[in-house]
Amino acid sequence: MLVTDGAAATAAASDGRTRDRVTQLLLKRRAATAAELGAQLGLSPAAIRKHLDAMLAEGLVETRELRRTGPRGRGRPAKAFVLTAAAREDLNPHHYDGIASAALRWIAENHGVEAVSAFATSQVGALEERLKAAILSAGPDPLARAEALADALTAEGYAASATTIASGGQLCQHHCPVAHVAAEFPQLCDAETEVISRLIGTHVQRLATIAHGDGVCTTHIPSPPHATAITVRTNRDD
Repeated sequence: MLVTDGAAATAAASDGRTRDRVTQLLLKRRAATAAELGAQLGLSPAAIRKHLDAMLAEGLVETRELRRTGPRGRGRPAKAFVLTAAAREDLNPHHYDGIASAALRWIAENHGVEAVSAFATSQVGALEERLKAAILSAGPDPLARAEALADALTAEGYAASATTIASGGQLCQHHCPVAHVAAEFPQLCDAETEVISRLIGTHVQRLATIAHGDGVCTTHIPSPPHATAITVRTNRDD
């Protein structure tokens, strides 16, 4: 039997809704066996096992041996399913952003905006050291260093890329771990831009940031100045 694209999409959406229900149930109960989850959600053992196996593979749930207070029966010990830390964080992805923003507001109110800038600079210090080590072999050329920097930033989770354009180069970061906080405190973006400038070895200019609603953080890297030969003519008496 052929399955149309529409039918496949409907099935995927249904699976997603079922897994959302499993997640919410585990969030309330903390731990539950496959049988308990299936009974609560009206799913057959085979159906609930399919969803749990997929969630195990994706790192959304993990198993723990269920403690029994009575006499232990035959067969394998019952396994309970619990949400992983990653799954819990995904349920409220901006929770830590809220704490970070509140902390920076407190710093600004009690110590001034200069203290926020100092904090931002200190936070990117460790990142700068790691990136510096990664681009040591790139040489002095700013564009070559930008390419090495893009690879290093990608390894740090920024999904970066570097391209050459007519006026020089562009460093693009497709992900920003602190975008929601930086939207309120641009000092974080400023400190990061200064790090990029120091690592590449030339002045750079931020053209767009995810924190300000752009799709990508884009940094322009100007072409290295070309030396111009100058001929100096002098008049001499013959």
